[in-house]
Amino acid sequence: MHDPHTSHDPYVRVRGAREHNLQGIDVDIPRDVLAVFTGVSGSGKSSLAFGTIYAEAQRRYFESVAPYARRLIHQVGAPKVGEITGLPPAVSLQQRRAAPTSRSSVGTVTNLSNSLRMLFSRAGTYPPGAERLDSDAFSPNTAAGACPECHGLGQVHRTSEESLVPDPSLSIREGAIAAWPGAWQGKNLRDILDALGHDVDRPWRELPAAAREWILFTDEQPVVTVHPVRDADRIQRPYQGTYMSARRYVMKTFSDSKSPTLRTKAERFLTSAPCSACGGSRLRPEAMAVTFGGRTIAELAALPLVELDAGLDGTSETARVLTGDLTSRIAPVVELGLGYLSLDRPTPTLSAGELQRLRLATQLRSGLFGVVYVLDEPSAGLHPADTEALLTVLERLKTAGNSVFVVEHHLDVVRGADWLVDVGPDAGEHGGRVLHSGPVAELAAVEESATARYLFDRSPAPAREVREPSGWLRTGPVTRHNLRGVTAEFPLGVFTAVTGVSGSGKSTLIGEITEDRADTAGVGRLVSVDQKPIGRTPRSNLATYTGLFDVVRKVFAATDGALERGFGVGRFSFNVAGGRCETCQGEGFVSVELLFLPSTYAPCPDCGGARYNPGTLEVTYRGRNIAQVLDLTVESAAGFFADTPAVARSLNTLLDVGLGYLRLGQPATELSGGEAQRIKLASELQRGRRGHTLYLLDEPTTGLHPADVDVLMRQLHSLVDAGHTVIVVEHDMSVVARADWVIDLGPGGGDAGGRIVAAGPPAEVARAEPGATARYLGRALGGGPS
Repeated sequence: MHDPHTSHDPYVRVRGAREHNLQGIDVDIPRDVLAVFTGVSGSGKSSLAFGTIYAEAQRRYFESVAPYARRLIHQVGAPKVGEITGLPPAVSLQQRRAAPTSRSSVGTVTNLSNSLRMLFSRAGTYPPGAERLDSDAFSPNTAAGACPECHGLGQVHRTSEESLVPDPSLSIREGAIAAWPGAWQGKNLRDILDALGHDVDRPWRELPAAAREWILFTDEQPVVTVHPVRDADRIQRPYQGTYMSARRYVMKTFSDSKSPTLRTKAERFLTSAPCSACGGSRLRPEAMAVTFGGRTIAELAALPLVELDAGLDGTSETARVLTGDLTSRIAPVVELGLGYLSLDRPTPTLSAGELQRLRLATQLRSGLFGVVYVLDEPSAGLHPADTEALLTVLERLKTAGNSVFVVEHHLDVVRGADWLVDVGPDAGEHGGRVLHSGPVAELAAVEESATARYLFDRSPAPAREVREPSGWLRTGPVTRHNLRGVTAEFPLGVFTAVTGVSGSGKSTLIGEITEDRADTAGVGRLVSVDQKPIGRTPRSNLATYTGLFDVVRKVFAATDGALERGFGVGRFSFNVAGGRCETCQGEGFVSVELLFLPSTYAPCPDCGGARYNPGTLEVTYRGRNIAQVLDLTVESAAGFFADTPAVARSLNTLLDVGLGYLRLGQPATELSGGEAQRIKLASELQRGRRGHTLYLLDEPTTGLHPADVDVLMRQLHSLVDAGHTVIVVEHDMSVVARADWVIDLGPGGGDAGGRIVAAGPPAEVARAEPGATARYLGRALGGGPS
């Protein structure tokens, strides 16, 4: 028997893993293989792959860094596991994104921009007599290259009186200057204007033009003594106040604020236009004067990668070396089905799946070997036609001498694995066990595995009668991104799937369905459910987003314990002072800044993550305090609040969309895009639905096990049966096969797509040419390998 403690152990051996819902599991996973982790949503597969294996590899790496950083890292805590042996260094490629920034692009993520800048620096065609530029001069993100007018953003932001003061009939005291902050800060600015002699009670439109101009746009910041109006219950002393114009406040908030909410509010008062100095290129004139193959660097960066690759033709030896490097870097990006992207495409406009595959393509060039790559559903957002290329890339990572551990639901990826770890059998407290760890074929013998039922079932899709439309909604002609004059007709009162390879124009097309168009077609309400996060900090969670927490707080405020102590509803909110833990401000976590490493969240040292102070936690309802209730799963809470109708209704809709395993207080930062989307859907479903509603969903099955897809589809089809319309952008052919109508875009991505290649019932689209969907849809309809 092999000694697990030797350095040449061919297995990663996990003993006693208890992270999240894992039930003290032991599992051995061979190295140098493609190992896929499967299981229903919430079964514990991510807790094993990321929360345990990757987290332990990361912890061991951090132990080797500087003592100062190590001291801070220990606050984050090691994963709950007895022992892991045979664990190499690990690289994580997850679907979480950093904070959006307009300076981050496809080129910066893949490092392709560096290669292109070097090409222009060394082999570009310069104007006669021009000095050769360093590569930094071709970057809009450096002082040497950025256009001085727009600072390398390509856009200039301006304000106007109309945007800052939308209702000129109001006085300043009544809030005419909508761009100003609320609460004390806004009152402070009004008091300062009053002290400066401006009439704050006169309607805005009646103020002199010169006064309006100064109030909104001045760069002066005068300091005056303010004498606040005395309140009956407190004394307010005079203070020195500094004035800031509305424009200055908006621009400062937009450029400097760390709060996404404040930045979004400030952006509402700005109008954007391409910079007149650089024409939107973001670069200085000196850089734009240099060409390669007759094109500027901005023109090449705007080309789809497949076109850029075809247009790289170096004549000199230096140019051939540099273009060869670019071509070799572009190849894996194109191979992963992302050839339609351009280098200047901002990363905030990419899906989480696209961003992860870009990072995967970059790893292929890194030359690393002997590491464990841990990937989070790399097939997310991929058409079945692109999944084959993904498997080829994963195989290449393995062949280079690495172990590839993938959390995945796509059955084709599961079938392509060398080793399968199936976690379950169900979600939350009903999961957390390893049902199978071994070759894929051997899973067939595991009766309690939900994965096995779908992986080995080749029976054809059950026959169903296609619904007849009650009307039609027409959009177009649409000319946007790669759509060129496209007109589409969406049937009403049925379930429609919009299909096509990545970048074919699906999301762009359904983005043209607006309230006005829906209203014209006789639809009463339009509900668009996307995968954007429900919040970016631990303060936002499932309970607060759905409104469920408001009812729970009222329940606690009505208990005898709360009434005896004089606690109102506000006492049980972790967002206001009083009942919350003041150390973490009610977040349950504190942000740990790590100098040269990304900041992270660690449990609050005082409340241990409970969010509340000890006094609040003394009040209980049915034996549980408010923190313990927030720690309940949706499934457990449904039983706990079964006789509280307002709570039960919210919980039942969350169960209906397959989210019974989530905890009520689970921070938004821990939720996947698919989970966030289903929470939004549940929030809509719990509202009373009067009249015809049109639901738009963008890939609602992302992150869902096939068993969970069935649960979600029953819910969506019940909406259609109730007289509503559902339109989904979807890659899962089992979903498309169950639709009433299919609109297939393509035939390719980017410039090779952007047109409707087929439209009709699924059986009809399955016979269509030349779309990439027909072959895979035919398999789903007729059985056989999907």
